[in-house]
Amino acid sequence: MKSKNLIVFLIAAVALLALPLLLQTQGNAWVRIVDIALLYVLLALGLNIVVGYAGLLDLGYVAFFAIGAYLYALLGSPHLTETFPAIKAMFPGGLHAPLLIVIPLALVLAGVFGVMLGAPTLRLRGDYLAIVTLGFGEIIRVFLNTLDHPVNITNGPKGLDAIDPVHFWGLNLGRPLKLGDYTISSVSLYYYLFLALVIVTVIISHRLQLSRIGRAWMAIREDEIAAKAMGINTRNMKLLAFGMGASFGGVSGAMFASFQSFVSPESFSLMESVMIVAMVVLGGIGHLPGVILGAVLLAALPEVLRYVAGPLQSMTDGRLDASILRQLFIALAMIVIMLVRPRGLWPSPEHGKSLRRKGDATPMTPIEASGVDSPADEVPGSPSRPMSINP
Repeated sequence: MKSKNLIVFLIAAVALLALPLLLQTQGNAWVRIVDIALLYVLLALGLNIVVGYAGLLDLGYVAFFAIGAYLYALLGSPHLTETFPAIKAMFPGGLHAPLLIVIPLALVLAGVFGVMLGAPTLRLRGDYLAIVTLGFGEIIRVFLNTLDHPVNITNGPKGLDAIDPVHFWGLNLGRPLKLGDYTISSVSLYYYLFLALVIVTVIISHRLQLSRIGRAWMAIREDEIAAKAMGINTRNMKLLAFGMGASFGGVSGAMFASFQSFVSPESFSLMESVMIVAMVVLGGIGHLPGVILGAVLLAALPEVLRYVAGPLQSMTDGRLDASILRQLFIALAMIVIMLVRPRGLWPSPEHGKSLRRKGDATPMTPIEASGVDSPADEVPGSPSRPMSINP
């Protein structure tokens, strides 16, 4: 089994490394679609910590995406030096912050905002938590849209442009890389950077899931009162979940700003938050492969549906808008999938199976199953349960 898993891993690694090189032969548009899908995978993995592990419904997750994007845009565009003479005097050549500084800053800043969001919502659950987080996301978007006066910080609805591409160790991802007679396009270079970040995020998420912190999050998700009775500090665990999930969103936002070279408040609407939540739910809440699958499908589906909505629009002489048709088809596909697979396309293993130790092939009897009364519950002082206090 180990050798078979190793072969599958090597084949998948070679396929992922060769994918952009094959797609760029058909045009850079397909590589850009894959790049955007990887950014959504980063977002979905971050939200999975909050929603999938801790069971906290967050509808304002796009706010952390916006925070990371605007942080990179302010540090990598001429806006601050053109607006504030003091900053221009300190940095005559512009800020041009390198990648190794921007990523930790985006991670920390988004994490701090995540804790700030989690602190006042510790006593909220379900619909109330969803409404508060939704309001937080809208507040951030409104602030970005209006912070152009009296002091112009975000440039308001006009957004920030001329953002520097990612550059590190003398490599500029905004320019094609020539290796002899072969040229690797800029979008393909971004693909490898995004893929590396996704792999790191998957490893961190997997280790968190298996750690004591991940077990505490899952206990809170299943029954918060029982988790608190078992000695878990639910307050700290919830704040940690909000902070960890937000940090991944901040990193993804910074990469989005460098990739697009332009950011505006319109890119961080409520619809984006809904789509990210849909990716987690559609793929399989709490299951990393399912979350990745849901993010890739929902990120690529709108682009694929262009080839369906376009002909339908031409058949109706333009009476039907192609963008509206695409949204309609996406909604129908999600409804069908959730009816057929209510737990997601790739759900997590059953709770009892996931907690059993490897190598323990002893099947659980109905008496040992959770939630089933056993004879020991009925007969006080039986040898199987001598400490039973049931009458």
